[in-house]
Amino acid sequence: MKKTALLLVLFIASLSFAQIPRPAVFIEPQQGFETYLAAAIAKKGVPVDVVTDQSKATYVLKSAPIEVKTESTGGKIARCLFAYCAGIEDKGNVSVQLIETGSTKMIWAYSVNKQRGGSKNEQSMAEAVAKHFKEFLAKK
Repeated sequence: MKKTALLLVLFIASLSFAQIPRPAVFIEPQQGFETYLAAAIAKKGVPVDVVTDQSKATYVLKSAPIEVKTESTGGKIARCLFAYCAGIEDKGNVSVQLIETGSTKMIWAYSVNKQRGGSKNEQSMAEAVAKHFKEFLAKK
């Protein structure tokens, strides 16, 4: 009797540790930003598998072209001399959409604006997308 109860408990415990299949996501190429997105998805622990074959994907993550507004050196100097130096870094924004491959239905979208200097914009924007993507999947 005790052995049966122990086996039943172990069986139920093993079921709770069974892995739920993770959705496969294909990241559409966008001038190298897809690499930043894939790295950010891995870094933030988003529960998806990034695939390189779109036909094997459950979802496609599409991003619009990244828009970066850089301020010239002269403009930065002038603003610091006559106003204040806050907010003179390069600014970037990007929008993404998560599309279900079977129905082509958009199920999630996100837009991010970042104000950081240099090449940190793309990494920072990708990490913001990954963070909110993970939050979306947790609610789903």
